[in-house]
Amino acid sequence: MRLVDRIAEFIGHTSSTLPEDVLAALKAALRRERKGSPAAVVLRTILDNCAIAARRGTPLCQDTGTLTFLIDASLRRKVTPEVVKRAVALATARGYLRKNTIDALTGASYDDNVCDGAPVIHYETTPSPSIRLIMKGGGSENMSRQYSLPDAALAAGRDQEGVRRCVLDAVQKIQGYGCAPGILGVCIGGDRATGYAVAKEQFLRPLTEKPAALERRLAREANELGIGPMGLGGRTTLLGVKIAARPRVPASFFVTIAYMCWACRRGELNLGG
Repeated sequence: MRLVDRIAEFIGHTSSTLPEDVLAALKAALRRERKGSPAAVVLRTILDNCAIAARRGTPLCQDTGTLTFLIDASLRRKVTPEVVKRAVALATARGYLRKNTIDALTGASYDDNVCDGAPVIHYETTPSPSIRLIMKGGGSENMSRQYSLPDAALAAGRDQEGVRRCVLDAVQKIQGYGCAPGILGVCIGGDRATGYAVAKEQFLRPLTEKPAALERRLAREANELGIGPMGLGGRTTLLGVKIAARPRVPASFFVTIAYMCWACRRGELNLGG
């Protein structure tokens, strides 16, 4: 199979199939909810949708999202931006992606999902010669937030308690929008742009990874708010919290929160060997 086809099929698989750790978290959430409750009905519907999408090879969600490719730097000459764009166009033609890219100034549609700036492509050093992909829908992207500490309204200072207050405030304001239950990627520090990039990269971390103390506490306290799936009440508002930290300058202390819906579409295509 030629490289463009291989990447297009990888996109299709990522669009239609949830990672096993996310599926397991959704199933565990269903077991926690009261049988017949709105939360249980929502979670059962989500799981049924996942099964149908995987079986038919169709998108998990009508919003196939912003495609962010993180490509190992060793592949720069092989997996060029042109190759990635051709693969995205092919995946769109095959129905793996919705016509989902709009010119911000004119409102015109780029029907193949390819233009200057789309898809998003980054080259970086990774442990293996692979392509990683995050597909993030607009509804969840709309719920992302950034705070600058200290924040007088939250009585949040430049410490872990201040970070905690920001994260819980964000969850409270989201109120189930963006298709809960969700996952939070958090960056403590960095500049404004770096904060969002690093926060989004946390969605590549599996939910089965042992959480740090602050991650575990924030997930527990967020779920105790009772917002629940789709904001209809219940025990599962978040499936997990993933936190990273980056250096900051003395004048700034940002807490950046990227929100991912239950459709945490991520994948990795290893091109080694």
